Amino acid sequence: MTVTVNGVEVTDADMEVELAFHEGAGNPVDEAMITLVLKRVLLDEAARLGIGGGNDEAVIDALLEREVQVPEADEATCRRYYDSNPDRFTVGELVEADHILFQVTPGVSLDALRERAQAALNTVLGDISCFGDIARTLSNCPSGSLGGNLGQLGRGDTVPEFERVVFGLKEGEVLSRLLETRFGLHIVRVRRHVAGRLRPYDDVRDDIAAVLAAASRDTAWRQYASYLAGQADIHGYELEGADSPLLQ
Repeated sequence: MTVTVNGVEVTDADMEVELAFHEGAGNPVDEAMITLVLKRVLLDEAARLGIGGGNDEAVIDALLEREVQVPEADEATCRRYYDSNPDRFTVGELVEADHILFQVTPGVSLDALRERAQAALNTVLGDISCFGDIARTLSNCPSGSLGGNLGQLGRGDTVPEFERVVFGLKEGEVLSRLLETRFGLHIVRVRRHVAGRLRPYDDVRDDIAAVLAAASRDTAWRQYASYLAGQADIHGYELEGADSPLLQ
């Protein structure tokens, strides 16, 4: 079905070019179409207001800067963000961790893998001294040859779902459940946990303000684009939202 926005057709050539920017998206065709629709309504609004003088991206930027009011984060908001997110401003925190990985691979039975991993965890919880031997025998990670030892880890060294759990464990603690990440199932032990140092608020206040300003800007831009899309004459496509790389 042909898609038109304010009487302008979204062509196959347009889609072919735009799709190249969305190859990693969950639904590349949908993401590309949303971007093209939003770009059209924004360019039409810019033309209506007499904003021009550059390429499409420059025109859209000029429109958003002129028409969208972005609230600035005040001191109280910045302080609340700082107090609510101490991990983001802690430096020097380290853990020395071991793990046993049961990797999810194509064709593997997840139920069987989970049963195998749980049996190994039960053994470790019953006798921690066998952790290294089980890692060498069963782990699908190269660290298995070292008894599962991952060495020292800092914030940002691992995937977020692993980091959140490992940095929450106490020194010498074994996680009492299997840890699920994008790589598979893990049995995790923390050998050593070195507390970090919280950076003073005054040192990070400007960074916090910048982060909050960017978040406010993105929200305001999406709301503006959603409003324009709601006023536009769109046929052949139902625009459900304005979340698009165009506005991120």
